[in-house]
Amino acid sequence: MIEDTEEVTEEIETLEKKIDDFEIQFTLNNKDDKNDAILSIHPGAGGTEACDWAEMLLRMYLRWVERHKFSSNILDLEPGDVAGIKDVTIEIKGEYAYGYLKSETGIHRLVRISPFNSGARRHTSFASCFVYPVIEDTAEIEIKETELRMDTFRSSGPGGQNVNKLSTAVRITHIPTKIVVTCQSERSQYQNRVNALKVLRAKLYEIKREEERKKLKKLEKDKKEIGWGREIRSYVLHPYKLIKDHRTGHKTGNVERVMGGEIDDFIKEYLLSKNT
Repeated sequence: MIEDTEEVTEEIETLEKKIDDFEIQFTLNNKDDKNDAILSIHPGAGGTEACDWAEMLLRMYLRWVERHKFSSNILDLEPGDVAGIKDVTIEIKGEYAYGYLKSETGIHRLVRISPFNSGARRHTSFASCFVYPVIEDTAEIEIKETELRMDTFRSSGPGGQNVNKLSTAVRITHIPTKIVVTCQSERSQYQNRVNALKVLRAKLYEIKREEERKKLKKLEKDKKEIGWGREIRSYVLHPYKLIKDHRTGHKTGNVERVMGGEIDDFIKEYLLSKNT
């Protein structure tokens, strides 16, 4: 009898998840929602604390990717001086990856007891996330070679001897918009250039869709103002545990579950709020 009850409970949970997935996908009706996604995470001011928080967010999103059986590829990662990361850009492949993750664009705030402070004081850290749809090489976004400046350098990330001794890493500057894209994850300079152009194309497309120069200035402004009053979500670990999305009001005290990649409830609430 107990086994039957457990089986029924599992079936109900599976059905509920399918209904939730269908409900979410029903809201994803923009032409780019089915695309793969490019996710960039940048720490705010605060040195090591902010860099560590950026890495915590990266780990959360990578676990979300695993839960959805998507795949990810780290295109560029700059480690922090002491801990964490200064900057990271990853490509996430999976149906509706962009549609789901577009809800994560914005400032994320963390409140906790600092593991880097001997006085065990409470500390607030900020990090920003930006999500772009992956755009194929089409005539819609034209990138002229004459508008690009490419620099090569030795990779600073983990890898074999070839990666660290040869100038395989690529930095591309789009001169008209001053967008700079760096990729250094591959052993081949050519493949890093291909990946860098993919990121650049995604960013240019986003700018075009949101009124080119106006959108660019807004993104750059957001990157500079990663601080109080601009956060979309707060993650409080002390003196109590609570994660709250300030756009929808959705919240939970199960911090470990969320940091383990279970952010679908937040995604769902955001997408449904945009369609009401």
